[in-house]
Amino acid sequence: MARYRAAVIGLGWMGLLYDLAKRSSDRFEIEDTDRPTPQLDIHRRFHHHEHAGNSGLPTSYSEAFCDRPDVELIAAADRDSKRLDAFRERYGIDRVYTDAEKMLQDERPELVAVATNTSTRADLTVLAVECGARGIVTEKPMAHTLVEVDRMVQACAQAGVPLSCGSISTTDPAFARARELVQEGAIGELLSIEAPNASAQHQNWAYFLDVLPDWVVGIGDTVRRESGSDEFVGTGMAWSEGRGIAVHFRPGAPGVRLCGSRGEMTFDYSQGWRLWQQVEAPGGTARAEVPWPAPQFQPPYGAVYTIADVVDCIDGRLDEPKNSGRRVGIALEVEVALKQSSAQGGAQVSVPLTDRDLGLNYDWFR
Repeated sequence: MARYRAAVIGLGWMGLLYDLAKRSSDRFEIEDTDRPTPQLDIHRRFHHHEHAGNSGLPTSYSEAFCDRPDVELIAAADRDSKRLDAFRERYGIDRVYTDAEKMLQDERPELVAVATNTSTRADLTVLAVECGARGIVTEKPMAHTLVEVDRMVQACAQAGVPLSCGSISTTDPAFARARELVQEGAIGELLSIEAPNASAQHQNWAYFLDVLPDWVVGIGDTVRRESGSDEFVGTGMAWSEGRGIAVHFRPGAPGVRLCGSRGEMTFDYSQGWRLWQQVEAPGGTARAEVPWPAPQFQPPYGAVYTIADVVDCIDGRLDEPKNSGRRVGIALEVEVALKQSSAQGGAQVSVPLTDRDLGLNYDWFR
């Protein structure tokens, strides 16, 4: 029986289309209300045997809400009437809106997915809290600026609303297992973390550091690319005095590497999690790979797990979503600080940053 009423804001790829069509690269302007929409398989049904195991299908927020027996999908908002028509036809739901604010005020959903472009996510997240939302998921990236992140995190924290920002690999149950293993001492004392970049969009590392570091240094950043993104692309390091842990950002590194005093764990999208532990061998101690305890990461992943985290928080089974707004905010602040450091020739930059208007630009379609 449904216990939560849910609504989706933004019926783009993550809001709706990923489960109904192949991704299109057709260009559009963010403010367009008539966007390119590919041919849709409106009545597509999922066959989970095609992805055996604990996989994260379906992809979109609409389908993931609809797939949960404890959730009733009740409404959607989008400025493009074609996508509203598609939502109406697939789900048989007539409560569709071109004005997201009116939808939140009229429908008062308990669960809200904010899958709009990045520029509106902060305002819509805060408004959803004001309209009584009990749990919120947003698409990535979370926000452009630090002040927007501050608003989102503070509004949700003050209202006791769990906020999960992005359907990324961190939301997979295998990441919770990895963190449990670290806390249980499977690799000894955690000494360092490595990741390919700070990326406020795919910040696997922040789940394990879990605090804002004290300072960062970075080099090798570039100017804003033709795609519109000026996200940090160099190398760097962050240091947490309180945890005594260094985080190294190096292009080519695995999705995340956790190095301990008695072992190591790595995550790679194609291979999942791997674990090495210190063992006794005839010639002394050595590190050997041991089987990864279930659950193991298995692609594809989608909105299923980020929504599950929020519901688990509401129901008291989880303290904080794995990809919470707070943790994403840590990653954004580190990434912005790395850019500041690189611009100063690799100078040490302390965090938190005082200028909260600083932020990032993303690819044009975000």
